[in-house]
Amino acid sequence: MSRALQVNDREKTAARLLNSSARNSYDPDVDVDWDAPLAEGKPYIPFKRSSLYGTHLWDRLSEEQRIELTKHEFASIASNGLWFEVLLMQMLLKEFYNSDPRTNHAQYALTEVADECRHSTMFAKAVDRIGAPAYGPLPLLHRGGRILPAVLRGPSAYASILVAEEILDRFQRDQMYDEDVQPLVRMVNRIHVLEEARHVTFAREEVVRRMAECNAAERAYHQYWTALVSYCICLSLINPHVYKAVGIRPRDGYQTAWANSNFLDTLHWGGEKIMAFLDEAGLVGKPGMRWWKKAQLIR
Repeated sequence: MSRALQVNDREKTAARLLNSSARNSYDPDVDVDWDAPLAEGKPYIPFKRSSLYGTHLWDRLSEEQRIELTKHEFASIASNGLWFEVLLMQMLLKEFYNSDPRTNHAQYALTEVADECRHSTMFAKAVDRIGAPAYGPLPLLHRGGRILPAVLRGPSAYASILVAEEILDRFQRDQMYDEDVQPLVRMVNRIHVLEEARHVTFAREEVVRRMAECNAAERAYHQYWTALVSYCICLSLINPHVYKAVGIRPRDGYQTAWANSNFLDTLHWGGEKIMAFLDEAGLVGKPGMRWWKKAQLIR
C-alpha cells in the first residue's frame, strides 16, 4: 500500500469524526431561510454547467428559458442526490446491523445516517421551494437501486458512495461562492459540502482498508460493480424530462446533452478527484473499464 493511502486506526478516525459532527452540524429547518424570496434573473446552476450549454438547442433559448432550464436541472440533481443518499443510508444501516454498537465506528455510521436524513430533507425542501418537480432517476434506474444494498458490499459499497458524493461535492464547491447563482442554492450547497467532508473521510478510509483484504477475484468484482454504479450515477444526474420545461422534447435534449462536449467535460471534471483516488486504491481495472468510459469518468 502506498504511503498516500495509509489510513489511521478505524476507531480513532471514527472518534474524531464523531467529535467534529458534535461541533459542526446544521439543521436545514433552522439554518436555511426558506421564506426568503428567490432572486430574479439568477440561474440555479452556472450556465456553463448546464447540460445543453454551447449547443444549438441552447442557442435557441431566451435568457429566461436558460434560467428556467437551470432551475429544472438543479431540481434533477438535487432529487437524484436525495435518491443517492437514501441508498447510502440503507448501506450504512446494513453496516451498523453487522457491527458492535459500542464501537465509535458503528456510532459514526449512525451519525452519518442522521446527517443524510437532514440532507435529504434539505434537498426535498429546496426542490419544493423553487417550484420544480422532484425528478429523481428514470424508472429503470429507480428499480435497479433496490438491489444495490444487496449487491454492493465492502469496498464497492463505499466506493459507490464516494463517486456520488464527490461528483456532487465538486459541482457544489464550484457554485457555493458564485454570486451569480441563486442564494438559496448556494446556501444548500454550502451546508452539504461542509458536512460531506466528514463522510468522504470515513468512506475513503474504509475503501483502502477493505481493498487491502481482497483477493484477485474480489478485486475484479468490486471494480466491475463500482464502475457500473458510477455510470448509473452520471446517467441519472439530469433526468431527460427537465427539457420539457423549456419546450424541448426529452429525447432531443438527452441526445444533444450526451453529444455535447461541454457537458461531457463537466462530467469528467466532476469525477477527477475521486477517479484518481479509486485508481490508486485499486478499484479501476479492466472489468469495469467499459462503464467508466461510458460515464465519461475515464477517456
